[in-house]
Amino acid sequence: MSLPHAILTALLEKPSSGLELTRRFDRSIGYFWSATHQQIYRELGKLEEAGHIRALPSAGPTRGQKKEYEVLPAGREELAVWVARTEDPKPIRDALLLRLRAAAVVGTDGLEAELRRHLGLHERQLAEYLDIEKRHFPPGPDRDAVEDRLRHVVLRGGIDLERFWIEWLTHALTELSGPER
Repeated sequence: MSLPHAILTALLEKPSSGLELTRRFDRSIGYFWSATHQQIYRELGKLEEAGHIRALPSAGPTRGQKKEYEVLPAGREELAVWVARTEDPKPIRDALLLRLRAAAVVGTDGLEAELRRHLGLHERQLAEYLDIEKRHFPPGPDRDAVEDRLRHVVLRGGIDLERFWIEWLTHALTELSGPER
């Protein structure tokens, strides 16, 4: 149920066409809530049908022109209700963790290379997040708006998660290469 809420959030931040929305997803919301372009376009149709968004009127002929969407009051209300709702944390479902468990019974061939690959991916993602933080959230008193503080908290969550994975993968590699017990 969160993809429609992610789309409503993005459209409240800035009315956008489907194409612009998919690009914004790739650069921001997609870091923590991924969706394919097809899923986003399909969800836009459902949100419009539900009366949560509408296509803005265009100045000229609509054929071949991008539709730009905005959130209607019902969409804003739906998002506010969702934000206020209680929800328990979801259990982790990560194939890498399951593969490590499976390696305990079938052997570790190829596992070290995969762990190192994941380590590199997380190191690159951490560097990207730190670069975003440096560009968009410089230290100083200019970040008094709650909106900016909340966006920074989300980014800090990503930074902290990447640091966790780097530390955990480093530990897993140490355990994998350690002496047999």
